[in-house]
Amino acid sequence: MDIFKKCLGGYQPAQKVRAAGLYPYFIPLTNNEGTESSIGDRNLIMIGSNNYLGLTMHPQVRQAAIDAINTYGPSCSGSRFLNGTLELHLELERQLASWVGKEAALVFSTGYQVNVGTIPAIVGRNDYVITDKDDHASIVDGCKLSYGKMKRFIHNDMASLEHVLASLPEEVGKLVVVDGIFSMGGDIAPLPEIIPLCKQYGARLMVDDAHSLGILGGGRGTAAHFDMTDDVDLIMGTFSKSFASLGGFIAGDADVLDYIQHTARSLIFSASIPPANAAAALASLEVMRKEPERIARLNEIGAFMRRRYRALGFDIGATETPIIPILIRDDIKTLQTWKALFEAGVYTNPVLSPAVPPDRTLLRTSYIATHTAAQLEKVLAIMEQVGQELGII
Repeated sequence: MDIFKKCLGGYQPAQKVRAAGLYPYFIPLTNNEGTESSIGDRNLIMIGSNNYLGLTMHPQVRQAAIDAINTYGPSCSGSRFLNGTLELHLELERQLASWVGKEAALVFSTGYQVNVGTIPAIVGRNDYVITDKDDHASIVDGCKLSYGKMKRFIHNDMASLEHVLASLPEEVGKLVVVDGIFSMGGDIAPLPEIIPLCKQYGARLMVDDAHSLGILGGGRGTAAHFDMTDDVDLIMGTFSKSFASLGGFIAGDADVLDYIQHTARSLIFSASIPPANAAAALASLEVMRKEPERIARLNEIGAFMRRRYRALGFDIGATETPIIPILIRDDIKTLQTWKALFEAGVYTNPVLSPAVPPDRTLLRTSYIATHTAAQLEKVLAIMEQVGQELGII
């Protein structure tokens, strides 16, 4: 059989949505910075970006990237392992480790590579990796690439986590991996409940703070939010959200990081993060230190929008953050709502099955510290109108 047979006619689920005029993906943006985006000659209020602190527009961040290009060029043309490590990378690692309260940090070229490199490096044959069912796809893929066995527990359900941990042999290695803020639901991993269970059953804990850095714990992440940094073994972060760049890192004890540095295949066999991206991430971190009011403003906006959405009658689940899902629970209606909002000038992200269960389809909305009060009120007015017209509220 021709292996391409499945491809004939293209990807059928996408083709059906295109035929219905509801295809929401791969839309080319002519400008996608700050709180508004341009698509052709139209401007839309952006509530679908991960640019949480609005630092892509910060002059210090932009200038740092430009200066790095002028100094180092656009690429290191090699992996960190061989010829691709700059002093800039090492300084970024030192500053990141200090920011999240760990001995050492290691920078990868993308956040995805952090998880698909770190988890297989740590989880070997006969080890177990235990994940929340709502963990990010990069964590799932990292588990698949390891030689260990993967177990999953019900989302944020501590009885389920304990059941899994108690079922494992005492003598095997165990790594629990959770998102700090879950990227679709906006809810937070209950570290004060997870950590005692990890200690009771001899498991190490890794927290993916891709969406938590710049939001929780004064911007330092979930462990800092709960004042439990010393109890979290590994902290992962990305640069493509609050850090206004591209890349990622893992932080923890120096010995553990040295081991990962020499065994993580996605680090060893990938070109290093370009100088401009490293410089932009470092500058973003400096801005977070100097301008904590950005983080405070972002969380104020999140609290305001959660309160207003609930008052209007929207189902926003258990979110506690500026990531606010609009739960619609039907694929077609989710797409119809996305399109109505899009045509009215509001940019959101539709999330459909199988990315989420069919009864959890949603519009993912997220907010930026630089959104103005007028923009937020306009979004709420449009949301209310569309919600009423489509019977969502």
